[in-house]
Amino acid sequence: MTRADTTGYEAGAGLIDYLDASPTPFHACAQSARLLTAAGFRQVAETEAWPAEPGGYFLIRGGSLLAWSTRHSAGPTTAIRLVGAHTDSPNFRIKPQPDLARAGWQLLGVEPYGGLIAPSWMDRDLGLAGRVAVRDSGGVSERLFHAAEPLLRISRLAIHLDRSAREGEQLNPQQHLVPHWGLGQHAGDFTGYLADQLQVAESDVLAWDAMTFDLQPAAFFGRDRELIAGARMDNLATSYAGTVALIRAHDAAPAAPTTQVLALFDHEEIGSVSERGAQSALLMTTLERITHTLGGGREELHRALAASVIASGDMAHATHPNYADRHEPQHQIAMNGGPVLKVNTNLRYATDSVGAAAFSLACEQAGVPVQRFVVRSDLPCGSTVGPITSALTGVTTVDFGAPTLSMHSVRELVGTQDQRMYADALTAFLSPA
Repeated sequence: MTRADTTGYEAGAGLIDYLDASPTPFHACAQSARLLTAAGFRQVAETEAWPAEPGGYFLIRGGSLLAWSTRHSAGPTTAIRLVGAHTDSPNFRIKPQPDLARAGWQLLGVEPYGGLIAPSWMDRDLGLAGRVAVRDSGGVSERLFHAAEPLLRISRLAIHLDRSAREGEQLNPQQHLVPHWGLGQHAGDFTGYLADQLQVAESDVLAWDAMTFDLQPAAFFGRDRELIAGARMDNLATSYAGTVALIRAHDAAPAAPTTQVLALFDHEEIGSVSERGAQSALLMTTLERITHTLGGGREELHRALAASVIASGDMAHATHPNYADRHEPQHQIAMNGGPVLKVNTNLRYATDSVGAAAFSLACEQAGVPVQRFVVRSDLPCGSTVGPITSALTGVTTVDFGAPTLSMHSVRELVGTQDQRMYADALTAFLSPA
């Protein structure tokens, strides 16, 4: 992959392809794996010994992916530059026993995942995708499915039947947010549907991680195509930019020896507590094993960590033109204004002056502007994986993002040129001058 692949509208087009192919965290990992493999990276299994020769490698654990390059390392105490992001987004996920029938309709039981904006999901054509555990001759295998066709709909109640209703105020997720996918007095057969999708016997479908997604493709938007509208920008825009940046950094020699790492975590939207979330042992275990391939142990790893920096990427709130009063007046964030440093005194973001300086220098090296976000003092502040990875590793960490509107809606908005600047800044961060 060359620099030209991530400039101007090419970066936006690459993001659009990535988004449309990644309706779930499992598919996002598969897409990053596809890009990494094409660039010469090799997938390794956690159950096997890892190669000691310098190169690019990656592992996948469910909806999480960790990738690294030791091509530019100078031994086990080499400082690490790590870009972090997350692969999950708010949506509706299918319950274990989902088949329902009511008032002559077949419905599918779902549970809201993460802090979704429920009204934005209503009256939209929804598809189904996810991971299925299937019985096979070797025991159990994992199979992905991606049904990109209009299957589900959560219909609003007509205003004539409830004129007092306000946007989202009276939506009970158990009662009002149950999608329908057919007609009939009897419940449907979701297990049978999955079996048909995977071409297996229904008795071999053992369990699933299945979820809904909006079928409308991502697209350039606006009079001058200076924006991109699409689903799951939070946080697949960072996952894509981080993947591109690692590939580019792997191909270019940095000014000083560096071990370059990309960590894409699942389950950020629900607190990161899982076997593959940012609060798991996955990151530290992987870093320890990388150190081992370089000829070191825990002592060398901790020496490397003491000189390392983590850039934790999650999307940032652009200043909303209709709600400008909800933003800190001294920290207005512009679309296509460049990457955003996110700062919070109470450490909802991990950024401190040392981390901010490292990221600012990376933006300067890349020739892109940098913006700074602070939430209003009278509003609560969100958070992300940055404080978690900072606490687990003891590494200087900076939280950053790309400007976004409609965060956690079924369809979000980002700047076209921001995607080029995002990848450029992360490439420079991974290969400091």
